[in-house]
Amino acid sequence: MAITAQQVKDLRERTGAGMMDCKKALTECDGDIDKAIDWLREKGIAKAAKKESRIAAEGLSKVVVDGNKACMVEINTETDFVSKNDHFLKLLDTTANAILHSDAKNNEEALALVVDGKTLGDLFIEAISTIGEKITLRRFEVLEKSDADTFGVYMHNGGQISVCLILEGSSDEQVAKHMAMQVASMAPSYVSRDDMPQDVVDHERAIQTEIVKNDEKLAGKPEKVLAGIIEGKVSKSLQDMCLVDQIYFLEPDKKCGQYLKEQGTKVAKFTRYLVGEGLEKREENFAEEVAKQIGQ
Repeated sequence: MAITAQQVKDLRERTGAGMMDCKKALTECDGDIDKAIDWLREKGIAKAAKKESRIAAEGLSKVVVDGNKACMVEINTETDFVSKNDHFLKLLDTTANAILHSDAKNNEEALALVVDGKTLGDLFIEAISTIGEKITLRRFEVLEKSDADTFGVYMHNGGQISVCLILEGSSDEQVAKHMAMQVASMAPSYVSRDDMPQDVVDHERAIQTEIVKNDEKLAGKPEKVLAGIIEGKVSKSLQDMCLVDQIYFLEPDKKCGQYLKEQGTKVAKFTRYLVGEGLEKREENFAEEVAKQIGQ
């Protein structure tokens, strides 16, 4: 099948591999970008794709808290300029608080909420008309804790990254905030390996198995030795995905799990929003550059 410049561009952004390597990977994998990522990793050309590399839309996220309830919201705009607009900032605050004090379960229910006689949907339409850009409610999540727990909240760069977590059985707000900052900066996917789906582990094991098979230095090693090497690589690759296994940014001589244990607490759950994560970027001239270099 024909591989487009846009496909090559997307794969390059997600892996950091060269354009010709990306084109070859896509050709080998019939244009399937996820399989192409695995192919590049197996050949030692790229590391695991990072979610941050798929950042696209502009806008802001926000966390609001009231008692034992917290709400995280992300609203997207077409340009980052709009995210500094007072009208937009007011809409973000109104939306977050309206959802916090409601039982809305999805975006449709949220946009139907009434604030001062108007639905949130109407307020979005008014903002679009006033500002002149498309503005959308992308997602939200409501977290609830017990009286014995503490929320950890951190919003980076005005809400480009927002985190809300629940520190279990502790009232230490400083520890909670520091853990939220850890999640914001190091982007774990899970609290621990116990929370990691088995298919994620199996997928990583398959990748590392192929890497070991392709390593000429390991040729001829006994199967038992290779199995140990593979499991070691799997553990190392997955540890940064787990909060408790990450190096604690304020005390580099210990991991977050050890720090939390010393504090007599643990993180029950967390939610992290990176604005625009997973959304398609506005087209740039870079796509034309790719097309020229791969002969399209």
